[in-house]
Amino acid sequence: MATTNTLPQMTDEQRAQALAKAGAARRQRAEMKVLLKTGSLTIAEVFAQADEDDIVAGTKVFPLLASMPRMGKIKAKRLMEELEISESRKIRGLGRRQREDLLATFS
Repeated sequence: MATTNTLPQMTDEQRAQALAKAGAARRQRAEMKVLLKTGSLTIAEVFAQADEDDIVAGTKVFPLLASMPRMGKIKAKRLMEELEISESRKIRGLGRRQREDLLATFS
């Protein structure tokens, strides 16, 4: 007998709050990527923010690296393979060695 996962029933107000929260998270992640792209934010600062902010900690590493200056999707993918980081890994899921390797790469 298979079990199905159903979403909890939400009121219209709860749904609106969830949508607003998700939108704010997307905006925060997009702003962070723009700041990385322009050089206004470093990867070390992102890691420091991730220790305190769940939204930053939940950001996937691949789009973060792809938004670094002079680092596109191809170079980001190669770097992640070289450092043995899964493409689906989030910042909070990085090990100590993986963080250190990324910091060394962008320092």
